[in-house]
Amino acid sequence: MKLIEEHLVESSVPTQVLKCIQIGLLCVQTDPVDRPTMSSVVAMLGNDIISLPLPAEPAFYVRGFLAEPIQPNSSDRICSVNKVTISNMSPR
Repeated sequence: MKLIEEHLVESSVPTQVLKCIQIGLLCVQTDPVDRPTMSSVVAMLGNDIISLPLPAEPAFYVRGFLAEPIQPNSSDRICSVNKVTISNMSPR
């Protein structure tokens, strides 16, 4: 229940919230073969009797990383008059 907006907690049914989260996790599995089809998702959402498969472990997970803001130092120089950068996109 910590995943949903605070103002929605009172009007939410915990079992329905957990069901939606589990279906969402099934939809983002690493291997596309393991993901349910849209018709399966609709059936899972509309039917309380269907038992949902457990999603696989996530392939990549970052645990609470928070970058520190970078403070400019005196050796940094501004190369743009209007502080706009230009990025060159190139394929791999």
